[in-house]
Amino acid sequence: MTDKQFRNVQDGTKAVWAGEKESLAYNATQVPVVFSVAYNYDDVDEWQEVALGNKPGYTYNRMSNPTVKAFEEKVRVLEEAEEAVAFSSGMAAISSTLYTFLKPGDRVVSVKDTYGGTNKIFTEFLPNIGVDVTLCNTGNHEEIEAEVNKGCKVLYLESPTNPTMKIIDIERIAKAGKAGKAVGAVVIIDNTFATPINQNPLQLGVDLVIHSATKFLSGHADALGGVVCGSKELMQHVYHYREINGATMDPMSAYLILRGMKTLKLRIRQQERSALVIAKFLQKKEAVEAVYYPGLETHPHHHIAKKQMKGFGGILSFVLKGEMEAIKILLPRLTYANKAGNLGAVETIYGPARTTSHVECTLEERKALGISEGLVRISVGIEDTEDLIADLEQAFAHLESASSISN
Repeated sequence: MTDKQFRNVQDGTKAVWAGEKESLAYNATQVPVVFSVAYNYDDVDEWQEVALGNKPGYTYNRMSNPTVKAFEEKVRVLEEAEEAVAFSSGMAAISSTLYTFLKPGDRVVSVKDTYGGTNKIFTEFLPNIGVDVTLCNTGNHEEIEAEVNKGCKVLYLESPTNPTMKIIDIERIAKAGKAGKAVGAVVIIDNTFATPINQNPLQLGVDLVIHSATKFLSGHADALGGVVCGSKELMQHVYHYREINGATMDPMSAYLILRGMKTLKLRIRQQERSALVIAKFLQKKEAVEAVYYPGLETHPHHHIAKKQMKGFGGILSFVLKGEMEAIKILLPRLTYANKAGNLGAVETIYGPARTTSHVECTLEERKALGISEGLVRISVGIEDTEDLIADLEQAFAHLESASSISN
């Protein structure tokens, strides 16, 4: 199906149909999993044309694969991009994209509230190769603009942020990346939390959009993957880096994520309905110090989220006053929740930052990033909202009882 055919249809329809028909075989209704590593050509000239990218086709799975291509096409259509390139994991997509556009002597500007693995690239790996890294306070748009205006090769953003749920005015900051000394800066954003259902950063001036496909795109916690979307010009460089460095998505993962994406909009809408109810519930709990969810009117950047997002997503976080001791009491009491280092699945998932998003960071590093030891991230699943609230009620009752006994 062409882009023209998708022009007037909604995201839910795109999630089901994009990338599908072009990849079908044998009159099947589902995209096949093509495991073949190589592809046969009796015509050597045709083989070379395909290998050089002058003609559509496949030669070797590190370069491209029909099942992976169907996944890339589905994400491309949802993000309204010209091209998409898949990777073996979300971090492979993030690191490969950064290394594609940065070399020794270059400068990158980002924010302090990126995912822990991304933060490690900024604080450890890029400085090791001579890249100048500046990390700004996430909510301070003036500070970000000032640093960008000094000049940079890459401007890297994340919104909402993991796990503090901060919001960046994407259109405003993307404009800064195209002005002053930063003219020509590649503006990149991690759109994992929002998903293409709730946010399309390319339409707000961003150059490249990254997703950890392991999370909401897959939705079933059974496949690793990452994907980058953007213009053909920029994506040629990203593809070439992946082609040579080899962090390629495998076809079975592509199939599983493709299957999961068909219910993406349905899942997101249920997850964010429950997330708002849970956030309001947590606000009323005496044991809770703070609740972070952009759908709350009390969120400092609610007005920005409302402007650039179609929904507020299925992730929230909260801080328990008793920090880790309280977490150790509360989490084991939850019945309808996995306690695990993942998010975006159909099951609800709870996890403290120190064992999930920022496990790579030391206590001191987390404190410097403003991440409390009492912070718990909730990835809300598709369970019935009432059951999730009842589960929280009984878990908090146990926590409150334990707290009164200790006092």
